[in-house]
Amino acid sequence: MPSTLPDTVTAAFQETARIDPDAVAIRTPGDVVTITWREYAARVRNAAEGLHKLGVRRGDTVGIMLTNRPEFAIVDAGAMHLGATSFSIYNTSSPEQVEYLFSNAENKIVITELAFLEVIRAAKTDSVEQIVVVDGKPEGTLSLAELEATKDDSFDFDATWRAVEPSDVATLIYTSGTTGPPKGVQLTHANLISTSRAALQVAPASFGDRITSFLPSAHIADRASAQYFQAIVGVQVTHVSDPRKIAEALPDCKPTIWFAVPRVWEKIKMGVEAKVAAEQSPVKKALGSWALGLAAKNGAAKLAGTSLNPIDRVQLALADRLVLSRIREALGLSELKWAWSGAAAIAPETLQFFMGLGIEVCELWGMSEMTGAGTINPPGKAKVGTVGPALPGTELKLAEDGEVLFRGPGNMPGYRRDPEKTAEALDADGWIHTGDIGTLDADGYLTIVDRKKELIISAAGKNMSPSNIENTLKVTTPLAATISVIGDAKPYNVALVSLDPDAVAAYAEKAGVAADPAVLSKDPGLIAEIQKGIDLGNAKLSRVEQVKKFDIVATYWLPGGDELTPTLKLKRKPIAAKYADAIADLYA
Repeated sequence: MPSTLPDTVTAAFQETARIDPDAVAIRTPGDVVTITWREYAARVRNAAEGLHKLGVRRGDTVGIMLTNRPEFAIVDAGAMHLGATSFSIYNTSSPEQVEYLFSNAENKIVITELAFLEVIRAAKTDSVEQIVVVDGKPEGTLSLAELEATKDDSFDFDATWRAVEPSDVATLIYTSGTTGPPKGVQLTHANLISTSRAALQVAPASFGDRITSFLPSAHIADRASAQYFQAIVGVQVTHVSDPRKIAEALPDCKPTIWFAVPRVWEKIKMGVEAKVAAEQSPVKKALGSWALGLAAKNGAAKLAGTSLNPIDRVQLALADRLVLSRIREALGLSELKWAWSGAAAIAPETLQFFMGLGIEVCELWGMSEMTGAGTINPPGKAKVGTVGPALPGTELKLAEDGEVLFRGPGNMPGYRRDPEKTAEALDADGWIHTGDIGTLDADGYLTIVDRKKELIISAAGKNMSPSNIENTLKVTTPLAATISVIGDAKPYNVALVSLDPDAVAAYAEKAGVAADPAVLSKDPGLIAEIQKGIDLGNAKLSRVEQVKKFDIVATYWLPGGDELTPTLKLKRKPIAAKYADAIADLYA
């Protein structure tokens, strides 16, 4: 990491590209596509020139609807070098949702791929004048190759990117809209640089470190790490276009830095445990179970801040050599410097599992409004159950009702074209009112209790965190993808359970039933398995928190659907409305 950082992402990109021009900057699994820094910089220049010819100028907006692919990085950086503001659209968006974003952003250009062209064209908008398609050239569109080949004699690339100011808005990150229409979070070059500078003080990274891009590019987590962090530090990015194939891509990429949402970490954990359980060789199965048992002891000791006894330490070293190191290698996580989980709460048991394997997964916390990161658990000094202390140069405090307030140079200047919502979120003293309820310990480590508006207050007046209950139950209920707990103003808690397609497929094959959620939701054997998991989870909860009844929904809940945001957050009000009859039956 350089001792000082440039004050714009464009200047950082240009410096980074000169460190080792022949090093690979961007790739896809199996090296199907590899792009060196020299090639990357040249294509960014060409994309910027083509966009300039189309009329894109400093302060203009450019829409992007693409999967995680190298072309995203090229066109996004090309727009950024013009001083333009690019924004990404969730790939699950409907034409109506795209139409709303375009009306707010007022972009004249949109860059997409064939898979989403129909959605783009179905969006009723007067602002879009040109559609650029990266993987073809349907009638009425411009291909990416044509865009990059376009020449503009009036364009001075170097003068243009040097004219970009720290206060220029680099991107819009549209919130996932759990409580209303998405808001366009405006993030400046200064926001992005300052947050990266602070994060690097906690977890250093350097040119050539390896990461993946597989989470939605419309989310701040992927955008900040795969695009801006790459430009600032020079990490190599492996783009994985299908997020369901990330487990296959990890051994190919061998990331040294990795970020994933809790559900991904949970599925990796379940995959390891399932593989050991399904081992046909009795000797190998016994060896795997023995090694995971020692790993569990190791994780518990680390969690408690203690050490294993001498005999267990010797056995753990043997287990690591024979089994655990091979698990890390098979997962593709053997070369990790550090790894994080964020975007939602993760169960301590999941973190303990990875700690036992020798993989320290630390929680971080943030919002788009604070450029994605407000706190980070420092590697080697993490406190499980907390999301870490405030980033260097930032401040945390709690309001009287426990709401977390955050102030720092990464705080957004405001929402696009929405001064009323901006005033609600960002007060006159620069504090963002996060909507999260939290606690701070003596060392300044923050623990998030839940969203302020989502706390359950039972009929008896007991305050509860639904996400804490849900995370506890998910650990013991591997067949469930999502558990939504309901109980506000009710005498007891109930839950709606959505099934995990991968986990129940194995169950269905073994049970000889169709892997159809409508069938499985009524299957006595599966209901019994879910009940067993709920009972085990309830045993870890106080009596008032326990879920007394549940209903298995007859459909899979998919990201971007009625029940989940594209980043897997529960849409609690829509769920309550859609499943009102099922919930009423649970209380009947």
